[in-house]
Amino acid sequence: MSQNVFYEEEGAFKVGTVLADHDTSLQVEAPHGKRSKVKASAVIFRFDRAGLAHFMDEAGRVAAGMDAGFLWECSGQEEFAFDTLAREYFGRAPEPAESAGLLIKLHGAPMYFYRKGRGRYKAAPPDSLKAALASIERKRLEAEKREHHVAELIASRLPPELERARNSLLYKPDKQSLEWKALEEACDRLKISPARLFERCGALPSSHDYHLDRFLHDYFSRGTGFPAMPAPGAPGELPLAEVEAFSIDDVTTTEIDDALSVTKRPDGRLLVGIHIAAPALGVTPGSPVDVAARERLSTVYFPGGKITMLPDGAVSAYTLAAGAARPALSHYLELDAGGAIAGRATRLERVPVVENLRHTALEEVFNESALAAGRVDHRHGDELTTLWRLARSLEAIRRGPGVSEQEPRADYSFYVVNDRVRIVRRPRGTPVDKIVSELMIQVNSAWGRELAQNGVAAIYRVQAGGKVRMSTVASAHEGLGVDAYAWSSSPLRRYVDLVNQRQLIALARGEPPPYRANDESLLAAMRDFELAHDAYGEFQRQMERYWCLRWLGQESVHSVTAVVLRENLVRFEALPMVSRVPSAPAVPPGTRIELAVSDIDLIELTLRCEFRQLLPPPAPSATEAAPASA
Repeated sequence: MSQNVFYEEEGAFKVGTVLADHDTSLQVEAPHGKRSKVKASAVIFRFDRAGLAHFMDEAGRVAAGMDAGFLWECSGQEEFAFDTLAREYFGRAPEPAESAGLLIKLHGAPMYFYRKGRGRYKAAPPDSLKAALASIERKRLEAEKREHHVAELIASRLPPELERARNSLLYKPDKQSLEWKALEEACDRLKISPARLFERCGALPSSHDYHLDRFLHDYFSRGTGFPAMPAPGAPGELPLAEVEAFSIDDVTTTEIDDALSVTKRPDGRLLVGIHIAAPALGVTPGSPVDVAARERLSTVYFPGGKITMLPDGAVSAYTLAAGAARPALSHYLELDAGGAIAGRATRLERVPVVENLRHTALEEVFNESALAAGRVDHRHGDELTTLWRLARSLEAIRRGPGVSEQEPRADYSFYVVNDRVRIVRRPRGTPVDKIVSELMIQVNSAWGRELAQNGVAAIYRVQAGGKVRMSTVASAHEGLGVDAYAWSSSPLRRYVDLVNQRQLIALARGEPPPYRANDESLLAAMRDFELAHDAYGEFQRQMERYWCLRWLGQESVHSVTAVVLRENLVRFEALPMVSRVPSAPAVPPGTRIELAVSDIDLIELTLRCEFRQLLPPPAPSATEAAPASA
């Protein structure tokens, strides 16, 4: 009869017939004929038996008939050898297949038995076994629940647990959670995205809310409302400016940061006032309103809505609304008879605001044609004409000699009413735009220089080598052509401007500024603002793309005209949108083409564009196209 061995190799039990025994190793033939070298130390027991073809099957059946819990109860708490337990279990000397079966059972129940050496084990302590069994049961129940969730999702039914965790699953999932694993498995089976699956289950109220909620989940997890807080402090006594100021904004603007005035002095010279709302007079560092503004850092704009940096009470107290004298930090430019700047002054005062002008209505009467005709039919026509001439002069100085003005691109305004969008296209660089932009550049650069020259810490916007960034060191902004540029003209809407305004007010009053150079609160505000500014801007662009796609569907647009930017990247002519067109031919940048549009996806914010034909360039006399929607 052949001598056989039952041994362990690479964590598995095996059986074989001994062909040669070399004390420290053996040559063994497996039941299927393979020969191998086995270390003597790997052998658990030897036995004599003819034929091993069915040995492991027999041992497996023995193991399957044993109850690990019963073996654990029989083994006590002391370390034991397998053969000792085998004799007690069977009540006799066990057969080789029975010994092998017991070993297989012990080895396969690590929760019940801890291995202590070759063929030796120790029963797990009762508390450890209880915890391990509870874990197994929990995993079993979780597996059942997960499969139930998957089945419900595939049937387009959303389990309550997933409904409660909808936003976190969509926007920032815990990938170890049962709910995510179920959602991921269902999506894999259906070959769709989580958002599409929620949509199928009726748990995505609208594609608009899907994108908005993602942003809110990331940046306004506690909601967009403000907690109850005291109103900002009163500005105190301020002198009344002898001006009649007016603002120029879009019709939807409520945070009116800036206003302008033109006043004729007794000596015949003109005094141009750039008046900036002064919330820093009442929103002091560390106050509840300041804490709220510091957390938000900027007003968030998107088509059809906005999330203000300041609560309504603070905005209404300091916005430059018409009909009252409002607290303002003013920068005055004294113009000589030729219109050149002969002097400057910064004052803290109350500014009478007589009117809030709106772009749309103003541009009907104040435009290139009216200026060319020398007749601006408006109450503030003379002042606007003066400001336009000043703006052109400031732009020429800023750009320098020999630098031609870049052709302005179109600007777009989005108006969403009752879930329908109107996209109005207007040329950028109109006389109204030029006045506002040049005078804001003027005040921000002038105050930036003033802060730097007086050694007062501030946050600057700098550009070098085409890269724009924030800095606490005054440096040139190459794109604007100024040597210092400190955002200060929008303190109701940007926290950086509010910080800089505090420094400017302290300088105007001759007081110590709230922030010192290298002040950690100043540096932290700068870093956080830059991140928030980029994120908010990206969200605005994303939502504008969303509403462009909505407009295409709303107006049943199936073809558009576009201009090639480079290779197959094009910019639509009637919408502020770019897209890839794989089918576009290789043509020079600036070429106009017609595209067919289809397959608009409001979840992924994509569409399909196919090339139709080349288009002739616009005629030299062509003006800006009509609005994208009437």
